[in-house]
Amino acid sequence: MNQRIYIAAYSQSKFGKLMDMTVPQILANAVTGVCQQINVEPSVIDTGSIGSACNFTLNQQGLLSGLAATVPGLEGKPIESVENACASGGQAVLSVIYKLLSGVGDVGVAIGYEKMRDPEGKMNGKLIGEVLGYYSHPDERPGKVFIFPHLFAEIMQCYMQVYGVSESDLAQIAVNEYQNAKYNPWAQMSKVQITLEQAMKIEGINRYVVEGLPLKTYDCSQITDGYAALILATEEGLRKLGVPKSECVEIAGYAQATDPLQKEGRNTLVPAGAHRAMRKAYEMAGAVPADVNVAEIHDCFTVAAAIGTEVLGKASPGKGARYWVEGKANVDGDCAINMSGGLIAKGHPVGATGVAMLGSCFRQLKGKASKEIQRKDPKVAATFNIGGALCASVCTVLRNPA
Repeated sequence: MNQRIYIAAYSQSKFGKLMDMTVPQILANAVTGVCQQINVEPSVIDTGSIGSACNFTLNQQGLLSGLAATVPGLEGKPIESVENACASGGQAVLSVIYKLLSGVGDVGVAIGYEKMRDPEGKMNGKLIGEVLGYYSHPDERPGKVFIFPHLFAEIMQCYMQVYGVSESDLAQIAVNEYQNAKYNPWAQMSKVQITLEQAMKIEGINRYVVEGLPLKTYDCSQITDGYAALILATEEGLRKLGVPKSECVEIAGYAQATDPLQKEGRNTLVPAGAHRAMRKAYEMAGAVPADVNVAEIHDCFTVAAAIGTEVLGKASPGKGARYWVEGKANVDGDCAINMSGGLIAKGHPVGATGVAMLGSCFRQLKGKASKEIQRKDPKVAATFNIGGALCASVCTVLRNPA
């Protein structure tokens, strides 16, 4: 496990609406697009993994690996599909890392995608709510119309009550992320800006999602089409690709952990698996939270961003929202978090999210983000991708090669 793994290239679609693009076209575009970033042919890829959560339920499509293998040069290669709810993309990245470390090859592609809207760009909110609800424990579904917003509304209420955090503190996270997304050309909500007053006021589209609970529309991530892909390589793989290490980012630490699916009976405010995975990733990288000044975390809801900030080790339990309110998550703050706009404003194509997190950090570490959201002194980056109600966690630590 002492072999180093590098990100050699990253590519993604604009998040939002892929209109009439089919699943075969999405996977082909993901592969060819990332290969074009470093001017290589898909045939140089030895192995791959594809993350998606709703391919069966929304797209009526299985065996995604076979669709990827239709790309000329990928036929006959060891490719697989993985699913870990909203952590499917991060799981695809780990799958490729483990394959490279096991000697399957030297170059791999990690792909994530989700097609959540119809060919006209419209969404069926009821259907999406139902199929995403499949990633909850069956005992926690009765009585909930939109299961995941309901579960996180309960977590939000608990977070506020236990730590004395206000709705306004959490709403500030969404405001910041919309501001960041303005400068991310790949973000779904790049043309939309909100003020704290708008994020707090119940009018128009902004409403309480569950009666009696504090979660509002602007606290939520988007319903999104999109794909993202990374080319990962060993040092030998970089030589085959002809890509110098100076143009790459090292995935210096990585770990995955899964807590019980049922929310009831465990501490979702301090999720044990998430903290364990982040700690192990730091240990592998030989890093500590203070080293990290760029991060992408899983803000499916604003309370998840607050908890994610705490998982990073940037704030103690209950202080994550305050970290954002105080400007510490800004581009020039202690740690530039979710400069992409996060899931709330960049968008959340479920299977692509974990891949895009590493891609956004790759851009930051190489100085390729838009200047308004580019950290001037990027040192070490971290990602935190979750699936379910803080159930499955994939964490990584990235840095420029020495």
